Amino acid sequence: MDITGLKNLITSWLPEAEVSEGKQYLNVLVPAEKFLGFAKQLKSVPETAFDYLFCVSGIDMPDHILMVYHLESTRHKHQLVVKVKTDGRETPAVDSVSEIWHTAEFHEREVFDLLGIKFNHHPDLRRIFLEEGWGFPLRKDYVDEVRIVER
Repeated sequence: MDITGLKNLITSWLPEAEVSEGKQYLNVLVPAEKFLGFAKQLKSVPETAFDYLFCVSGIDMPDHILMVYHLESTRHKHQLVVKVKTDGRETPAVDSVSEIWHTAEFHEREVFDLLGIKFNHHPDLRRIFLEEGWGFPLRKDYVDEVRIVER
């Protein structure tokens, strides 16, 4: 399936998604409440078969945190970037996709540790790099007076 076919299929599944073509990937901004169902569909439908989640990252924005998921279909050789906005920055949360793509379990823990995003229904959400109480060093408002680190 080419990019146009993928774009048409995605907009037929989720008309409210914002789809744009980047230089390298097709980008899809999905409403947070529809994200988990959409992710399941991307993996399970044979026409898309996105079986490989190769990157999960978070971007600290002024009024929300943007989660970014890079997916690939090893069968069809197409790639997709799915983006989800958290509802604000105070207690950011999105649904975990670790039951869909098992590689997400580690990636989500890393994002939790560095940005403080809670992943709903994650099987083992705990810090992996930093001690409890450290703060979230990839947030733009991060200040650590003890270690004299400011952003």
